[in-house]
Amino acid sequence: MIGLIIAIIAFNLIAFIVNKRLTANQIVHIWIFTTAFQLTFDLYINFKYHGYWYFTEGVDWKAFPAHAILIPPVNIIFLNWFPYRNLLGKKIIYLIYWDIALVLYEVLTLLPEPWGYFRYGWWDWWYSAAINPILLMILLGYYKWTCKLEEKIIRGQS
Repeated sequence: MIGLIIAIIAFNLIAFIVNKRLTANQIVHIWIFTTAFQLTFDLYINFKYHGYWYFTEGVDWKAFPAHAILIPPVNIIFLNWFPYRNLLGKKIIYLIYWDIALVLYEVLTLLPEPWGYFRYGWWDWWYSAAINPILLMILLGYYKWTCKLEEKIIRGQS
């Protein structure tokens, strides 16, 4: 639990200190989207297929912070630093760096308690390495869609 608490505090501090791009509205959208998307994904991989879990298998209140307040700030950091106006090559390199960082962090969370809080069933780090870029691209697409909706609202009010 100590590792989870440290990670939540660190990621939230970093997300809100370094954020220069996302509006409060976008942060709320990303936070809710991330939580809903993660819970939906975990519903199958964790609860139905027992691929991985937080702390113990099944529904556990102890895992709630990992679902609700750990991943959203990481996504805020990812979106804040994303090289939107750069060439495709830089965007791909950025995704690769993030994928490596996310997998290394995931492996770190496998430490025994109190530092670690994540456990594998049949899941393995290379599954995460393969799926993380897809999940990050879905997040990026959702963010861009949210930005377009905001632009429509702003143009409609002027």
